[in-house]
Amino acid sequence: MSFSSLCRRVGLKDLIANATVYTGATEASGGGLNLVFRRWATKKSAGSTKNGRDSNPKYLGVKKFGGEKVIPGNIIVRQRGTRFHPGDYVGMGKDHTLYALKEGQVRFERNKLSGRKWVHVDPKDGHILHPIYTKADQPSGQLC
Repeated sequence: MSFSSLCRRVGLKDLIANATVYTGATEASGGGLNLVFRRWATKKSAGSTKNGRDSNPKYLGVKKFGGEKVIPGNIIVRQRGTRFHPGDYVGMGKDHTLYALKEGQVRFERNKLSGRKWVHVDPKDGHILHPIYTKADQPSGQLC
């Protein structure tokens, strides 16, 4: 007797509906052949993935190099932390972005002892310097 003739006579639905379902090995050891086994999921459904995330670029770095002309508000350096420090006529934003305060040319300077890098804007010709930035030789005892 073949399997196909058995399915035709009894019907596959009747075999499955009348078969007992065992939940554990102890119940199955009691008797007979079990036709239906429970199948447990072995993988997550819907194909979840651990990849697929990427952050947008922050476009950091020097935007105006030494000798370039700038106008007030031009961004000179975008940085995280203070790799470059603001010098003459250079302001610093809350995210450490350095920007020009006056029209002129950008100049980078490095301190030989400390290694600290400064960014300055040399004002355009004919520009009146603010008294803070004048390099006048004053005795250290006198205050203005």
